[in-house]
Amino acid sequence: MNAAAHPLLEVRSISRSFGSVHAVRGLSFAVEPGQVTGFIGPNGAGKTTTMRIIATLDLPDEGDVFVDGHSVLVEPRDACACLGFMADHFLAYPNLTVHEFLDFMARANGLRGRDRRRSVASVEGFCGLDALVHRTATKLSKGMGQRLHLARTLLNDPSLLVLDEPAAGLDPRARVEFRDLVRELAASGKAILISSHLLAELAEICDAVIVIEQGELVVGGGIEDIARDMQAHRAIRLRTHGDGKDAERLLLTQPGVQAVTGGSEGITFDFGGDDEALADLLARLVESGVRPYDFRRIEVNLEELFLRATEGKVQ
Repeated sequence: MNAAAHPLLEVRSISRSFGSVHAVRGLSFAVEPGQVTGFIGPNGAGKTTTMRIIATLDLPDEGDVFVDGHSVLVEPRDACACLGFMADHFLAYPNLTVHEFLDFMARANGLRGRDRRRSVASVEGFCGLDALVHRTATKLSKGMGQRLHLARTLLNDPSLLVLDEPAAGLDPRARVEFRDLVRELAASGKAILISSHLLAELAEICDAVIVIEQGELVVGGGIEDIARDMQAHRAIRLRTHGDGKDAERLLLTQPGVQAVTGGSEGITFDFGGDDEALADLLARLVESGVRPYDFRRIEVNLEELFLRATEGKVQ
């Protein structure tokens, strides 16, 4: 099946319970090729359980998951061959160098001979481990350890990557470097599902987000689309040359304008019209003598979206 013809990940109505705890309830979503999708929710929301089901490490009570068209229930080996799973905790085997560890894991993945050597060399280079291949794997820094974990995940050249808290514990530079690696992988056409509590950083690399709470889908889609659906009015910032008081007074008389507030960062207001109405508003301001040098929508960030969408419930 052509990968471009279907999502690389399809989660179809999966449910999973542990005794009386319903970890996942009828959850469905998809991730397309080249798409980075943030998977977020409060602690205990069911994210790790969902990721383990996708990675064939657990079975759903109901529903199914398809990885590059392969069912994790009917074709688990084929699904695994298309999947790279990076768990939230990673420990390399002791007494092995970086190269020996990756070579061992490549063998465990069924790679042999030239293909194995080529794959190991490729992931070492991509993850920036070339200079560390002879270092003991268990003595790497946190950041380099995460690079090794990612390299292991990439050995079988998976079309889908499932990354569970990959940037946890990394220093700022290491997080930026790891983020760049994720962007490069998405640019190559891989689908990436990534969970993290570092929402500000997730927003910089994600094309879409899936928000779950108590095992259920709360909202999903592009960040801008979700923000637009959740916010009836758009927040706009206006900066002008000269005294802004005239602009404030004028805005108070305009249709669709609410909650006008002036401050050191300029004038902010809510606007209920569409793009054409907003363009007309700007034209009227200019015609009235207002001299704007900055007129833009205040974007809703991922943290605000998350707080609006969830209630902090635990199971």
